[in-house]
Amino acid sequence: MKRIFTLILFLSVLQASSQTADKWAAHFQFGADFMSRYIWRGLNLGGPGPSIQPNLGLKVGNSKHEFSLGAWGAYTFGPTSNEEVDLSTSYSFRGIFTVAVTDYFFPGSYEDKRNEYFYYRSDSTGHVYEASVSFNGTRKIPVTFLVATNFYGNDAPRLEKINDSTYNKKGIQYSTYLEIGFKACIKTIDFNAFIGGTVNNPDESNGETGYYHNTRPGITNIGIKVSKSIAITDKYAIGLQSSLIANPLQNKLYLVFGISF
Repeated sequence: MKRIFTLILFLSVLQASSQTADKWAAHFQFGADFMSRYIWRGLNLGGPGPSIQPNLGLKVGNSKHEFSLGAWGAYTFGPTSNEEVDLSTSYSFRGIFTVAVTDYFFPGSYEDKRNEYFYYRSDSTGHVYEASVSFNGTRKIPVTFLVATNFYGNDAPRLEKINDSTYNKKGIQYSTYLEIGFKACIKTIDFNAFIGGTVNNPDESNGETGYYHNTRPGITNIGIKVSKSIAITDKYAIGLQSSLIANPLQNKLYLVFGISF
C-alpha cells in the first residue's frame, strides 16, 4: 500500500509539470477537531470520553483534478483511551467525484501481531484497507452518495464452522457501507442530512459478526449535522459543528458537538 501512495503522489507531480492551460499548485494543510464523542458511521469508536482528532495532508491539483495524501488520527480522553491512525490517498475530479483508498489502524487495540504497525499479512494484520467512491454534490444537485468497501486486512472474517466451538477462517466479508445525503446552506450555516448502513448479512450459524457490529443488513447511521465557520482574523477561522445521530441497528442515539482548529 505504501507503494500505491508513492505512485499516486509521483503521478500527480508529473501531471502538474505538464499542465500549462490550468496551473497546478501544491499545498499542505493541518489542523485538529475536538469532538465531544467519536462517532463514525453510527458507531461509537471513542467510548464515553471526548476525542481529539488531528489531521495532516498534502494536496496537488488544479480546478479539475486534485490528488491528495492524508493522515488522520483520533485519541480519546477517558478510561478507554482508544487510538486510531489512518492514512489515505485520493483523486477528485472537479470536486464532484472522489475515489479514495484508506488504511485504518487502531494502536493498542490488540495483544498480538495486529498491534504491530508494519505487519501486513492479510489474515492477521491489524490494518483494514477500504476503497471508496463518492459523489459530493453540486449547487444544482445537492445530494451526496458514498460507497465504501473493505478489501484487505482486519475486516470481519468469513468463517466455516468445524464443530460447536471451532471455526475456520475462510476470508473476509468485504464489508460495505452505503450512504446518501442532502446538503444545503441556510444563512451561512451548512446543513447536512444523511442516512447510511451496511449491506452485509453475517452468517450467524457459522459464528460470523459484522464489521459494523451488525447481525443483518440495515441502517447504522441516520441524522443531521449543522456547521458554521467563524472568522477570527482575515486569514484564520474556526469551525463549529453539532450532529444528532441515530443507529437503529444498535438502538443508539448520540448528540455530538465539535470544534475545528
